[in-house]
Amino acid sequence: MSDWLEATFLQQRPQAIAALTRYFRDIDLAEDAFAEACLKALTVWRKQGAPRDPLAWLLTTARNAGLDGLRKSQRRSAILTRHREEFHSMADDPPDPDELRDDVLRLLFICCHPDLSRQDQIALALKIVAGLRVEEIARGFLVSTKAMEQRISRAKKRIAGSSVAFETPTPQERAARLGEVSLMIYLMFNEGWSTSGGPVQIRLKLCEEAIRLARLLVALFPTMAEQISLLALLLLQHARREARLDDQGDLVALEDQDRALWDKANIAEATALMQKAERLNQVGVYGIQAAIAAVHAHAQSTKDTDWSLIEAHYAALYRLQPSPVIRLNQIAAGSRVHGPRRTLVALDTLANDLASYRWFHALRAAMLREIGDLPAAIQSLNRVLNLGPTGPERVAVLKEIAACEKDLNQL
Repeated sequence: MSDWLEATFLQQRPQAIAALTRYFRDIDLAEDAFAEACLKALTVWRKQGAPRDPLAWLLTTARNAGLDGLRKSQRRSAILTRHREEFHSMADDPPDPDELRDDVLRLLFICCHPDLSRQDQIALALKIVAGLRVEEIARGFLVSTKAMEQRISRAKKRIAGSSVAFETPTPQERAARLGEVSLMIYLMFNEGWSTSGGPVQIRLKLCEEAIRLARLLVALFPTMAEQISLLALLLLQHARREARLDDQGDLVALEDQDRALWDKANIAEATALMQKAERLNQVGVYGIQAAIAAVHAHAQSTKDTDWSLIEAHYAALYRLQPSPVIRLNQIAAGSRVHGPRRTLVALDTLANDLASYRWFHALRAAMLREIGDLPAAIQSLNRVLNLGPTGPERVAVLKEIAACEKDLNQL
């Protein structure tokens, strides 16, 4: 397949699948119909060139392919009777941009069905909306292709067996869906950026697809500051990807990263997006997190980083979204300003809430090492090892333990 054809199919897929899902009320049928349309386009477009409106062409061709499939199944009568008017308008009318926007949002929200686990939601969105092959998704989640096929199949069946709304959402429903979809994309990126366990620290494919979906949201809702800020946040994080691991695949702490390796294009794009979001004057949780990431991105070194500003940003974030993890991040930023002893006192207030959170014990270990309490630091690092770190994280923790033991032996 030529690059321009593949790029066109990828660009049109979210809107096409979303519209076809609404018309057919069947995700599998929508995917099959779109695949048939793409196959036909490979022949027709190569001979005649791409049509003036590729999406309209793909929708009409997919509609006909889907109806041909329905004629061969027992579902034909019920579906055609129920949706004949919609099928007719789909064939005759050009796609309505507002309707397509709602279609894509609806499809993403279907992937966020509350009966599904978060990982199943992400896998389903990668398959249906992003169009990744099952084997690609399986590699991202470090499972076999067969296991991922079964997971996606079960997720589709669960959705098919529940009452899913295919009608145009109200403004209130749209707002609720947008928030849920944004959270799914945010968590998808986080899972790729810092995996929850296993031998791999970063799954770049998950990060890249999360960014692609975030771009889609911005294209659909260009005046929504939080969606713009979400894209900016992901780009700022992703900019550090080449510096985050060394040649041996070991983690490199932020302060030790070679900032020359940071992606300047990502940072510049994110900065422009943040400026646009600021003009909309709608500050939310993604906007504040993007502001925190921007402080890091624009600092020449850890020493030049405005840690007081980062601490203030986390304080603002905590007011909007009070959680122990956000408070921990605020304390971590404040440790650069207030020193280890004050930080340890603050950490004691989170000891019960974050007893099973490995980053709590990692920060505590760092502060204990700074004040010279090496036995306690080693104890905290061992807690990290018992809480399921990734392979690269485990290597980093073992190095820290070895360094503490060496310092202890020299006393």
